[in-house]
Amino acid sequence: MKKYIVLIGIIFLGLANSYAQNQDKVVDKVVAVVGDNIILKSEIDQQYAQYLVQGNKADEEIKCSFLQNMLSQKLLTQQAVLDSISVEDDDVDGEIERRMRVMTSRAGGQEKLEGFLGRSLIQYKDEIRPEIREQLVAQKMQAKITEKVEVTPLEVKRFFEAFPKDSLPQFNTEVEVGEIVVYPDLTKKEKEIFKDKAEALRLRIKGGDSFATLARLYSQDPGSAREGGELPFFDRQTMAKEFTSWAFKLKEKEMSPVFETEFGFHFLEVLERRGEQVRVRHILVIPETPAAALERARVEIDSTYQKVKAGKLDFSTAASLFSDEKETKFNGGMMLNAENVQSRTTFIPTDRLDPKVFLTIDTMKVGTYSTPAMFTDARGKSGYRFMYLKSKIPPHTANLDQDLPKIKDAAYEDKINKTVSKWFEKRRKSTYIKIDEDYTGCDLLKEWIADSPTAAAK
Repeated sequence: MKKYIVLIGIIFLGLANSYAQNQDKVVDKVVAVVGDNIILKSEIDQQYAQYLVQGNKADEEIKCSFLQNMLSQKLLTQQAVLDSISVEDDDVDGEIERRMRVMTSRAGGQEKLEGFLGRSLIQYKDEIRPEIREQLVAQKMQAKITEKVEVTPLEVKRFFEAFPKDSLPQFNTEVEVGEIVVYPDLTKKEKEIFKDKAEALRLRIKGGDSFATLARLYSQDPGSAREGGELPFFDRQTMAKEFTSWAFKLKEKEMSPVFETEFGFHFLEVLERRGEQVRVRHILVIPETPAAALERARVEIDSTYQKVKAGKLDFSTAASLFSDEKETKFNGGMMLNAENVQSRTTFIPTDRLDPKVFLTIDTMKVGTYSTPAMFTDARGKSGYRFMYLKSKIPPHTANLDQDLPKIKDAAYEDKINKTVSKWFEKRRKSTYIKIDEDYTGCDLLKEWIADSPTAAAK
């Protein structure tokens, strides 16, 4: 069987490359064979195009990395077939749409992206679908390889002790910071004017005005307004629940009534359904916060602050009861380190803090609270908050007492990498691998060439 696979690989590589060499223009070329699978030059070129559209500088050397990843992917997907591992169509669609959103944003719009790619997005999505599916299958297979990996306290200790003392990392000042946030809650009467504005726009569209034109002129969703209100395909988990409810309830070309989400008042029109994916366009009207609503928020947070400061209510309980910030509300009000979400550590390097948060806590003493102050969040929404400085660790050399969560994460990642490396080393030695001479100079591919049975046969 192995000889048959090797023979097929040689035929693929030889015929495809000799055909390409005899053309005035190289249409495509086989650059590698892995078992009974091939990797084409066009596949690497496609990834390189994605790399460029993401704003990266031209660098032909990066193609070595692309080929290395694709070789790994082929080994993983071959094993996935044997282990009956697959992915759902909805997962593939979701990943394609996610990538299209990123690429469209970085290219400056759909039209510019299509101009760069030289084809429509519909064509491009169809072209990359097999590659995306294979990538997701490979990820699932790798997750299975490492699913039982754990690190014991002894392994963490040995991992740390293996570091040369003069090479131990240095950590900057780290803090634990809590927050209680109160956003203004508008009354029904205060909201009415903005709901009516959205309704007036909806009625204009029903009367014959262009949805796309009104979206560009009046929608306050910066991500979709310039696209005439259009959003990429999304699933039931992507949007606010009220938005999702209408998007999946309506038929194509139907328009919703005005409805409210945490972002403001919307109405939408369904453009296309594709299984559990839907594409819509919408208009958003964001209510402006009147002074009276801000004053109510200020009074509310000041009341909570006074109770916490006087010891009548502990900070964690107050956060769970009164804070409007969902990301910290159910974590005792404590902020999580965004760069280390897996371990859910609350210790955050001060150079990774939001600058406004840092300015607030910089002169605070541990165990104290800042006075409530108005702030504006990343969405542009104004509210009031006060901070709690729970702890502060000065700059120091890594040690097990203070940095156990970080060291445990590093030990775990090290064990994951070693597990995956051993798996690949074993598979490379038992799989026919042939790499085109254009890539044999890549340092990243030396192990692939050395481990392959083709190398042993020379």
